Amino acid sequence: MGTPALKDKRIVIAGSRKTDEMGLIVEKQGGTPIVRSLQGLTLFEEALLEEPLRRFAEHGADWVILTTGMGSDSILNAAEKLGIKEEVLAALAEAKIASRGYKTTAFLNRTGLSAVVSDADGTMHGLIDNLAAQDFEGKRVWIQLHGEPAPELVRFLEKNGAASVESVLPYRVVPPEESTLEQLMTELLAGEVDAVCFTTAVQVHYLFQYADRMRQADRLVEAFDQHALAGAVGKVTAQALKTRGIRRILVPETERMGALIIEIAHYYERSSD
Repeated sequence: MGTPALKDKRIVIAGSRKTDEMGLIVEKQGGTPIVRSLQGLTLFEEALLEEPLRRFAEHGADWVILTTGMGSDSILNAAEKLGIKEEVLAALAEAKIASRGYKTTAFLNRTGLSAVVSDADGTMHGLIDNLAAQDFEGKRVWIQLHGEPAPELVRFLEKNGAASVESVLPYRVVPPEESTLEQLMTELLAGEVDAVCFTTAVQVHYLFQYADRMRQADRLVEAFDQHALAGAVGKVTAQALKTRGIRRILVPETERMGALIIEIAHYYERSSD
């Protein structure tokens, strides 16, 4: 029996969900899991939805852009509690819909809706690229977001003549503990971490925002280039790493955390050959 692929490797799990399960996969590969949750807290604030949902149910929109499956589900659930679910569904059916991500596509399939535009690669950039062929002159656009604004998308729509752009954010994100950010960055700069498994782009943003404040962003990039392997669960997360200058990134074919850990194990197996 050969040496486990992750023997003596310290693998950071940056997410907040299923960390025990993911840690077990790391251990089965011979590694040491370290949980450093960079996700922060995502708080659903239903009260923020009532006014925009009632307005949407009454007036609709020419275009609806759905960016997350969870957010889309939350909007419908909130509409049901307000007693306007059928009106919201009717307004969605009358609008042209653009969709980002496979979970949003699954939401559309469940509700009997369909998108006229979707992303090419699961990223906001891919969605914007595919929206470029559409006519937004004088159109009313309604955007469902998650916990962060999408200024690039809004600028694109306004530049292309949209009459109005309304963004709805049913979730508010609370940043992770600064002590966690400090601890992980210290470990990375000291070469004490072999890989970091990022499960969302927001985890990348929080880590590098902290590094920017500490004026250590260049050193952090260097740490990833020279020692710590950056793992991204999917293309959106990988794009966030690329934007910050990280070049050595592992992305599994299947966008799942378990698949990412196995991909990291295979990387170290190949490195030891």
